Amino acid sequence: MNTTFIKTSVLLFLFLIIPGGSILAQQIYFPERGSWEEKKPSELKIDTKILEEAIQFAKDNEYSGPKDLRQAILKGFEREPYHKILGPTKKRGIPAGLIIKDGYIIAKWGDVERVDMTFSVTKSYLSTIAGLALDKGLISSVDNPTYKHVWDHTFDGNHNKKISWRHLLTQSSDWSGQLWEGYDWADRPPKDGDIDDWKFRKLNEPGSTFEYNDVRVNVLAYSLLHVWRKPLPQVLKEKIMDPIGASTTWRWYGYENSWTTVDGVQMQSVSGGGHSGGGLFINTLDHARFGLLFLNNGNWNGKRLLSENWIKEAIKPSQANPNYGFMWWLNQKGTRHWKGLPEHLYYAAGFGGNFIVIDKKQNLVVVTRWLEPSQIDEFMTKLYNIF
Repeated sequence: MNTTFIKTSVLLFLFLIIPGGSILAQQIYFPERGSWEEKKPSELKIDTKILEEAIQFAKDNEYSGPKDLRQAILKGFEREPYHKILGPTKKRGIPAGLIIKDGYIIAKWGDVERVDMTFSVTKSYLSTIAGLALDKGLISSVDNPTYKHVWDHTFDGNHNKKISWRHLLTQSSDWSGQLWEGYDWADRPPKDGDIDDWKFRKLNEPGSTFEYNDVRVNVLAYSLLHVWRKPLPQVLKEKIMDPIGASTTWRWYGYENSWTTVDGVQMQSVSGGGHSGGGLFINTLDHARFGLLFLNNGNWNGKRLLSENWIKEAIKPSQANPNYGFMWWLNQKGTRHWKGLPEHLYYAAGFGGNFIVIDKKQNLVVVTRWLEPSQIDEFMTKLYNIF
């Protein structure tokens, strides 16, 4: 037999069975706009009883904070000097969620069409806007200093001029300043010390220290607005949400004072979460579509929406925090590790138990709304008993 034919056949076979091969990619079902096919767990050889037990756990462990999210925000961040609500809020619904296997809905609970605040899950959408800018060539490298693209006073000073897009995306910039009445030092201040200590602290070298800080996330959103030169919700709609068949119900808000002029037009700079109100208001089904896009490496039913290289970079451990990539949490060993669960998992996470969890090896997307945050690892452990 022809040896060239044999080698070609073997290579083709390996390509088709290895993750990333075309046949495997075709096994993922992509829902049309306005519909989503469901399958019984048994059709995919999944134990229905175990799955139902996990879902019941999610229902029984509802987020313990108030349903009036305005009050929850004010209470949650009451230690922060000058903190106030600047963007819209909304009373939340009851626990809801979806489990997507191979693209099919195999389980759901609660009202998956209800639009709710999603808090810091918004950050993973925001980082995607940066990925789109890189793919389009608007940003040539995430390691470029941001001041070269945003040359107003936002990045003035020797310290701020060192900050790159990577530093902003990994929350390791230690950007110093004020934006939309928010001071960097007043956002989640240390438990020790007082205002004087926080104001006059020593700045960390950009890239060296992880600090979760919504003011700096909003600096990223503001910077991307000036790169795209049009509102970021419009970019997300055109480049991602419309192509994946998302509903028309989601909204992305900024603050009442977060307006700026670009090309002579007043535009609102959106927020990267609901820390002071605003952020992404969205339903569970649309979250799941977004997760499915990432599950399939940025390809939606044969159409490339986001480069696979960007997704690989976005879910790499950052220098400052091995559990954090480009505004995606990584289930690596570290301070935020779900013990006993696969380390290849990554997820978006927001206040109040909002999660989008992605497992490429299992072709799995899990979305939860209003699950007590301390119970997410227990819920996922129960869920993984089906595999």
